[in-house]
Amino acid sequence: MSTSTAKSDIQAEFKKDVNMTASELEHWLKTDESKSAGQDSGSGESIGHQSGEHIIRILHKKKADITPDDEAHMHKVHAYVSRHSAQRPHGDVAHSRWRYSLMNWGHDPLK
Repeated sequence: MSTSTAKSDIQAEFKKDVNMTASELEHWLKTDESKSAGQDSGSGESIGHQSGEHIIRILHKKKADITPDDEAHMHKVHAYVSRHSAQRPHGDVAHSRWRYSLMNWGHDPLK
């Protein structure tokens, strides 16, 4: 697979996985629910919350301005959303930490 094909593939997966707009994600990350979900990164902020901030920066960029670091993060987002989505709990998930965690990564499973 060529580099340009791999780049377009991960960008397509990222676009499919991240179903929240930059403004929706920015608003979400300011909520107490967002801040309460996820594993602490060691800095007092969850890994998912940090990821959400990186996703916002990516969403504000033009395709030509995507860096290799951004592409690596897109891969990480795709892996997380795929893995975490497969662990959907039974019942109503509207107010679950499971959903909140996914939303920190830019994916609202109820959309």
